[in-house]
Order: sequence, then structure tokens, then C-alpha cells
Amino acid sequence: MTDTLRPVDAVVDAPHGPRKLKRSIGVVGGTLLTLSCVTPASTLFVVVPDLFGSLGTATALTIAIGSLLCIAVAFCYSELGTLIPSAGGEYAMVSTMAGRLAGWLVFVLSLLVVMIVPPVIAMGTADYLAPVIHLDPSLAGAGVMLLATLAGLLDLRANAWITGVFLVLEVIAAAVVAVLGFAHAERGAGSLVSMQVAGAHGGTDTVTAMLVVSGLAIALFVTQGFSTAVYLSEELENPRRNVARTVLATLAISSVIILVPVVAITLGASDLSELTGGDISAMVTAWSNSAVGTFVSLCVALAIINAGIVMVIQNSRVLFASARDKAWPQPVNDVFSRLGRFGSPWVATLAVGIPGAALCFVNLDTLYGVTGVSVTGMYLLVAVAALLARRGAHRHTPAWRMPLWPAMPVLLIGVLAYILSEQETQYLLWTGGITAAATLYWALYLRPRKDTRWLVEIPEDERAQA
Repeated sequence: MTDTLRPVDAVVDAPHGPRKLKRSIGVVGGTLLTLSCVTPASTLFVVVPDLFGSLGTATALTIAIGSLLCIAVAFCYSELGTLIPSAGGEYAMVSTMAGRLAGWLVFVLSLLVVMIVPPVIAMGTADYLAPVIHLDPSLAGAGVMLLATLAGLLDLRANAWITGVFLVLEVIAAAVVAVLGFAHAERGAGSLVSMQVAGAHGGTDTVTAMLVVSGLAIALFVTQGFSTAVYLSEELENPRRNVARTVLATLAISSVIILVPVVAITLGASDLSELTGGDISAMVTAWSNSAVGTFVSLCVALAIINAGIVMVIQNSRVLFASARDKAWPQPVNDVFSRLGRFGSPWVATLAVGIPGAALCFVNLDTLYGVTGVSVTGMYLLVAVAALLARRGAHRHTPAWRMPLWPAMPVLLIGVLAYILSEQETQYLLWTGGITAAATLYWALYLRPRKDTRWLVEIPEDERAQA
């Protein structure tokens, strides 16, 4: 972790160019922050139980398929992230490769994701603080979001240390669950493909292939945080090397941390009803004792706080970059692009953290559904951009290059389009309505001002020029 403590220059504020964030973290610090944004333990304890409720014994299989799909997604992110090292993340990459409108739509989808995911995770805090104190889930989630916002105002290197400590605790919690689950296995490995879920009145229902496909949108969300490496590319040292390393390493590590405990839980649940119920804390207590259950629960609560910190850091960079690229009226751009004494975009941090606290009072199922559709749509547009990444001048730009191009992005586009078509209509309508409104903003405000608005600029990479 020593690379997170190297001396760095002051905040870079180019006198005749776009304002740039300072390069203050190496690959280890970036990996810690990115892993913390994936937040394996809080995802395991907050998101996965809902998958158990709808997919039962097929949950591990669905997550495994989602992780395999994410390899192709990670390849796209790695290539595009090294070609376009910008805090704008997906929208900077897609704008450069596929045009300004496509980039704007990706920005809207990414903004939906970055605004919704933190409160979704944060609302799980109350369940895991229950052994110590009983709190209302919405109030606890809002408190976590406000705490994460305050931490997000600090120096990025300090946050790498904070999140690193929390990350160790959440990995320990996931490991305890895995060990206990395997030690108390009630069924064999064949149950992982038995495709069963508890039905009404104690019966057993079959999990269909269509249910698995529908669940893939949430499965993609389970490891979605590896894209944080791209958002941090403007602050990573030597991004053309470290972005790809961080993206791919994070995906591999997080998939193992999440999938192994899911397999253990599937094998160790006493019966199908308990598995479908998804109360992992109760299972841990049953497998061990209340003290171990309390320890795991508190580790998960800390992991959720950790995730909130990193997500606020990531999300503020997206809003900062959009203001720098003049996505809004000029007074708004001026405010959101301000950097504080620690080098963080402090107004943008407040702008994502405080509304995130308010979203903790929105229906959780709606947040899950819109997030799944948004993530799938965003990945689809990133795959399109990756398909265009080797034309013209980009063909000769120094960058990490994915294997099996163009077959990889073409296959990914087809699979993601199919997954999107299988999502529930209400969530497609919610996301589609927001996207339509954003398109109207583009048509009426951004497009007529194409010389002064939505100017996606890529800060010069000094190391690449050396």
C-alpha cells in the first residue's frame, strides 16, 4: 500500500486548458478503492439475498454467468479507459468513440447508477447493526450517506487507507461465511444447478431459464464497481498501464469474494425455505453462535459505510467531469467544477451525497429495477464504443488492447440487448422516460450550443507524452 503515500504535486489547475485532478494513487491504492466500490461483503449481504428470494439454488449459477459476461465488459473498459483516461468514465469514452449524443445518453445512465447504488447499499446498514442497536433502514441509510459524503471531501490518499482497512474487515466477514457454509453443507454440488426455489405453502418451484436471464441484470450489478478504475484514471499514476491492471484484477478478486460465499450458503442452508429467505445473518448464527453472528454483522455494517465512501468519491468525479465538459448552464458548471483544499471536487461531492441520502426513502424494489436496466444499457453502449475503438487515429494510439476483438464486443452487444429485453416493463419505462427527458434536454439545449456545451475534453496524459 506504500504507493498510496508517494509525494504528489499540488492540485493541477491548468491555466489554458481543462482543470485536471492530481495523480496521487498507484495501482495498489486504485485497486483498494475499486474493490471497496464493488464492496463484495455488502453486496453479498444486501443484494444477493434478493437474488436468493427469486432464484433459490440458481443464484450462484446466475452470478457466475454474470461474472463471465463481466470479463468481456472489463476488456471493453480496460481498452477504452487507457485510450481515454478521464474522470468522466463511460461518457468520455463513448463520446469520443461513438459521438456526443451517445456519450450524453451514457452519462445519463451512469448518473442514474451512481445516484441510486449508494443508497441501495446504505439501506442495508440497519439490518446488520441490529445486534447492537435497532434503527429504521431509511434513516440509517441516510446517515451512512451523509457520513460517506463528509469522508469524500478528504484527500484521496487518505481515503485509500480508510477504505483499505474496512476492506480487510469485509473480506474477513465473507471468508467466515464461506468457511461456516462449507463446514455445515446440507447438500451436494449438484444442488447448484438444481434450479429450485421455495414456493408458496412450503412447495418447490422451478427456476426457469427466463428467470435466470432476467436476474442477470442484477448479477451484472453485483460486480459492477470494477468500473471505478476508469473513473479514477485521471488520478491514477501511469493510467495507460494501471487502468487495465486495476479493472481486471478487481473483477477477478471481487468475483471470488462474492461467488465462493454464495456457493457455501447454497450448500449450507438447512432447507430450501431458509435459502430462499436469504437471511444470511441468521444462517451464520445457526452455524456458529450469536457472538460470531454479531461480529459478521458489524463487519458488514462497516463494509457498507466503506462502500458509501468510495461510491461518493467515484460519483463526485463524474459530476465534476460533466461540469468541466460544460454539460450544464455556465453558473452550474462553475460550481460543480470547483476543487477544494484536498484536491477533491467538494461541491460535486455534496451534490451526489445529499440527494443520495434522500433516495434512502424511495421504494427499494424500484431502485433495484432501475439500476439493473441502467447498468445493462450502459454496458451495451460501452460495448458499442469498444467496437469503434480501433478506427482512424485511435488504431495507432498507445493503449491496452483486448483479445478477440471485434468478436468480444459484438457478442457482448447481442447478449446485453437480449438481457435488456427481458427486464420488467415498469423498470424499462422508468429508465426509458428519464432517458427520453435527457434526450429532449440534448435536443433543445446542448445540441444547438455544440460549440460551447458538452465539450468532452480529455486531459493530457503527461506520462504518455514523455
